[in-house]
Amino acid sequence: MGSIGLVGIGLVGTAIAERLLSSNFEVVGFDIDSARCRHFEKLGAKAVSTPVEVACETGRIVLSLPDTETVREVVEGPKGILEAKTLPTYIIDTTTGDPDETVALAQRLAKRDVYFLDSTISGSSRQVRDQDAVLMVGGDKAAFNACRDIFQALTEKVFYLGPSGNGSRAKLASNLILGLNRLALAEGLVFASKLGLEPEPFLELLKASPAYSAAMDTKAKKMLKGDFTPESRIRQHHKDVSIILKYAEKAGQELPLSKVHLDVLEKAIEAGDGELDNAAVIREIKRRNRN
Repeated sequence: MGSIGLVGIGLVGTAIAERLLSSNFEVVGFDIDSARCRHFEKLGAKAVSTPVEVACETGRIVLSLPDTETVREVVEGPKGILEAKTLPTYIIDTTTGDPDETVALAQRLAKRDVYFLDSTISGSSRQVRDQDAVLMVGGDKAAFNACRDIFQALTEKVFYLGPSGNGSRAKLASNLILGLNRLALAEGLVFASKLGLEPEPFLELLKASPAYSAAMDTKAKKMLKGDFTPESRIRQHHKDVSIILKYAEKAGQELPLSKVHLDVLEKAIEAGDGELDNAAVIREIKRRNRN
């Protein structure tokens, strides 16, 4: 089905690679972590040494990176994608980044006849692997259609949202709700325990009640078992909430719950939980015991 480039082989990037390989794409990738590259090759993909080498071998590239600054470096920096003699036609950026900077980068790339699609993912690496994540895409509609086979290899839940930047904007708004759902779940489970309720039966009650959220399916068991092996990380979500509050400030909108959420995430990172799964917010709630 052709060759797809991938830059960023972390948790989500690896899950993306697995989905593409299972759909019979050839995948050529790069990551600064050599251990990730070795694992990438064990999956049946090809690892190269720089982003520009990815660009030299593929016309469509998927980015799965921690932030917008890293995206700019990978695209425009030394040994970056734009140093390729023949530039890729499409760059699909799954990074949760800064919408304004995403738009600016898309405009710069358009002058080089490169289409940039901000294609943010709502869902953990496990949900990507299970083809259960949601893709939110902003950018040129014709470019979106040209990359539809890639999107459909990743998930059936693909939403085209219009101009460049809208994928990033939608991800921020959805992450606000998702993160607060996780936090409310953690707080509710801790509170129920303090009241003397058995956790497992209480969780089943929650799932059948109007209090239900999808966070219960993805994070509740991790919270109850204390299994915080990362599928998504507290430090990464702290970055997301920081961007959310930045744009709320620009819009003149108060987000009181998100401010509390940011404080919880900051304290969790200070306690050494930054690299744990987002379910570990329950540890910070437990630490706020006044007894």
